[in-house]
Amino acid sequence: MNSKWQSSRLCTLIALAGILLAGLANAAKADTYLLNPGDQLDISVWNEEALQKTIIVLPDGMISFPLVGHLRAAGRSAAAVEKAISDKLDSFIAEPEVNVTVTSTRGNVTYVVGKVLKPGPIVMVQNTNVMQALAIAGGINEFASGNAIKIIRSNGEEPIILKVRYSDLEKGSDLSSNHRLQAGDVIVVP
Repeated sequence: MNSKWQSSRLCTLIALAGILLAGLANAAKADTYLLNPGDQLDISVWNEEALQKTIIVLPDGMISFPLVGHLRAAGRSAAAVEKAISDKLDSFIAEPEVNVTVTSTRGNVTYVVGKVLKPGPIVMVQNTNVMQALAIAGGINEFASGNAIKIIRSNGEEPIILKVRYSDLEKGSDLSSNHRLQAGDVIVVP
């Protein structure tokens, strides 16, 4: 009876460990940085001096690399770009070791326009929410309509409008409109 209990407990622990590992893998995927136009990449292929380049992701999201040609980078992780380059180089180089390093996230930009003290682009070097972006922009001015702030987010064909209630955020009473920003978002402060 004791060995059955231990066996059952071991199975439970193994199942819990599997669930935990799956959750950690999903969390890592969710926090993986996706490349944007304007980001700078250092790409190198081990032992291939001619295949070491610094590349900027073009406005259309593409990059060009020797022997590979044009390749979509925007919306992909550095690891996904590494694999795509490696797969294409495989016909030219035996088992290519590709390394893609993001050296600048200048493409991870949001814009603040309207009645703020310092309107303009904000390069997001970390996860940034609306309140943080407004703080970087110097805050809203005294003529702003704080509860009419909108975020315009382009996701494909139709832009999405997200509403922000500044007074709720300022009081800390309802933080649901303190949206996490994405590259290309425009915060409009009327």
